[in-house]
Amino acid sequence: MSSLDPAIAERLKLDDAGLVAAVVQDATTRDVLMVGWMDDEALHRTLTTGAATFWSRSRKSLWVKGETSGNTLAVREVRLDCDGDTVLVLADPAGPTCHTGATTCFDADRLL
Repeated sequence: MSSLDPAIAERLKLDDAGLVAAVVQDATTRDVLMVGWMDDEALHRTLTTGAATFWSRSRKSLWVKGETSGNTLAVREVRLDCDGDTVLVLADPAGPTCHTGATTCFDADRLL
């Protein structure tokens, strides 16, 4: 049973794996930092602790951004899009967000 507020859970449109996409944006610069995945529990923990928490599809477990690297995301605001299938997380990054050491996961390979 999820700890997520039932009113929020009712609005979410989870995929077949029980996940929702989470776009993380720098609360100050508005740069898009990363995209992760959240299940009900990750969203609940993000909302209640202020620490960006995600579901790792590869490890099949919850993880808090920065728990090993120290490069945390302090959550300022969380928004749900109009369709309920994407969460926007506005956060203050402490250190680089991307696992490559870049500030954002969208620094390379500009397509247009």
